[in-house]
Amino acid sequence: MNGLLNKQKILVAGAGGLLGAKIVKNALSQGATIIAADIDVKMMQKKLVDEGVSIESKEISFIKLDVTNEFEVKSFFLQKLDLTGAVNSTYPRNKAYGAHYFDVSLQSFNENLSLHLGSAFLLTQQCAAYFKSSPKPFSLVNISSIYGVVAPKFEIYDNTPMTMPVEYAAIKSAILHLNKYASAYVNDSRFRVNSVSPGGIFDNQPKEFLDAYKDNTHGEGMLDVQDVVGSILFLLSEQSKFVTGQNILVDDGFSL
Repeated sequence: MNGLLNKQKILVAGAGGLLGAKIVKNALSQGATIIAADIDVKMMQKKLVDEGVSIESKEISFIKLDVTNEFEVKSFFLQKLDLTGAVNSTYPRNKAYGAHYFDVSLQSFNENLSLHLGSAFLLTQQCAAYFKSSPKPFSLVNISSIYGVVAPKFEIYDNTPMTMPVEYAAIKSAILHLNKYASAYVNDSRFRVNSVSPGGIFDNQPKEFLDAYKDNTHGEGMLDVQDVVGSILFLLSEQSKFVTGQNILVDDGFSL
C-alpha cells in the first residue's frame, strides 16, 4: 500500500483510547505498520474493532504496556523493533483527577504530575535512547493541548459540573518544553520530537458547555477526534522531516 506513512513502523501508546484508536486506523490506511500498546489489550482490541480495524491484519501487533512503569517501557525499547516513530496518546491519572482548583490536594497534584508528565518524560527519554542505539530517522509525537498554550476560559464551564483541571494545564504546558529539551539534547536532524495541541474534542459533554465553547471558536465548536489525526500523521511522515521541537494547534481559532 502506498501512502503518507509507507514503510513506516510506528508505536501508538494508548491505542485503546478515543484518539489512539483513530490514529491506529488512519496510520494503517496510510501504509504504516503499527505496534498498538495499551495497559488493557482486550479493551484496546475491542476499541479498534469498533473503529473498523482488522486486528487479524499482519500490519498490526498488540502489546500490553504501562507507560508509568519504567521497567516495562525500558524493556520494550530494548527489543529490535525497527521503529521509525511513536505517538504517545496515553492519559494516566488518579481517581481524584478533575477536582476544582481549591479541592486539589498537594498529594493528588503531585501524583497526577508523576503519572502523566512522568510517563511522557519516560517515553520521550526512551525513544531518544532507542534512536541513539539505532540511529535511523525517528519521529515522536506527544499530545499536548490548547490549555498547555493559553490560560483556561473558565466562563465556558459555568452552569456545568466541569472544570479545567490545574494538573492538566501544568502537565500539557510542560510537555511542550520537554519536546524542545529532548530535541535539543539529542541534536540530530534524524530524531524529531513534536506535539499536536487539540482544542476541545467532542465526547458527549453537557449542551451548556458545548454552546459556550462554540462561541469561542470560528464556528465549528468542539472538534471530532478525526479532525486532529491529520496533523499527527503529518508529523510522523517524511513531509515534516525537518520540523522538530514544534507544536501544532488544532482548535478552530479557540486560542486566538
